[in-house]
Amino acid sequence: MAIAVNGGGSSGRRRSYGSGALSEINVTPFVDVVLVLLIIFMMTAHVMEFGIEVDVPKTKEVKGSTKDLAVINITRDGNPYLNDKPINIHDLGQVLQTRYRGQAVYVRADKGVVWDVVAQVLSELREAKITVNMVTQPEDSADKRGR
Repeated sequence: MAIAVNGGGSSGRRRSYGSGALSEINVTPFVDVVLVLLIIFMMTAHVMEFGIEVDVPKTKEVKGSTKDLAVINITRDGNPYLNDKPINIHDLGQVLQTRYRGQAVYVRADKGVVWDVVAQVLSELREAKITVNMVTQPEDSADKRGR
């Protein structure tokens, strides 16, 4: 879109020397920036899901809860965490009895973790007489059709 300067009349006598002023907005840099931001967002969005990466095994059904629960996370390298904070396995019973008296504890272990670490955590919880629930991930409907 061009804009005529000096009245803009169509006189046959006037001649345009050089190019007239253009008042178009160049949106190409704006589109480039928006696309770069979109790509960055798409690449980092999946990282913000959980603070600790634990790949749990899949099962058929999981029930939801809205209570603040005690969750023990065991990472692939065998490090135990109590609600996203590192904890010593031998302190689990005492800490859970003081902070979560009478509540069940949820154990969320990576499917690639060495079983010895999970057994030690379960043994400590059993000695403290704490009810334990294991956390699993539901199977997707696509996985069921593929079998």
